Amino acid sequence: MRKPLTRQRVLTAAVAIADAEGIGALTMRRLGAELGVEAMSLYHHLHGKDALLDGVVESLIEEILEAADGVAERDWRRRLRGQFLAAREVVRRHPWGPGLLAARKTVPFGVFQYYDGIIATLLGAGFDYRIAHRALHAFGTLPLGVVPEIFQGGDPGPRATELPHLMAMVASESHEAEIGWCDSRVEFEFTVDLLLDGLHRTYLKQS
Repeated sequence: MRKPLTRQRVLTAAVAIADAEGIGALTMRRLGAELGVEAMSLYHHLHGKDALLDGVVESLIEEILEAADGVAERDWRRRLRGQFLAAREVVRRHPWGPGLLAARKTVPFGVFQYYDGIIATLLGAGFDYRIAHRALHAFGTLPLGVVPEIFQGGDPGPRATELPHLMAMVASESHEAEIGWCDSRVEFEFTVDLLLDGLHRTYLKQS
């Protein structure tokens, strides 16, 4: 007996296709074939490709929220660090996530829920809304497990010889390819720790 088609089942299959074949392979026809149904039947659950991609992003954020909720640290620094690293592990499993999230016109409500929880953690530690606001700006997309890469896709071309220090630095570093050109775990943790250490110094000043 065929399982009933539900929105959740459709999205689970869509995420699996994106993981295995890349987000570019995800179409209504490909998804219908995976589920053993006609593509038109999917429109009862998701009204077109945009709704499908929005749903896939929502699934990603739900997974990040679940991972972050699993961090039970009481200390605010350890809790935030643990949540950010947990989010990064989710993104490592779904490397299409950062690009798709950035490309969507709307932000899933789950993102606001997640950042609301971060604010709650900071307030519980003794920070006021002013510092919490500045902290969110400093964190940027780190809570979602992503470090924006300003040089991604960039190539100085034949003028590379005019950039000896930059090119030597790039050549000296090895990077993971799962998420982006320059997003290794070491660099991610370095950035997170740098920001949390700075916040801790602010915390000590106002204590």
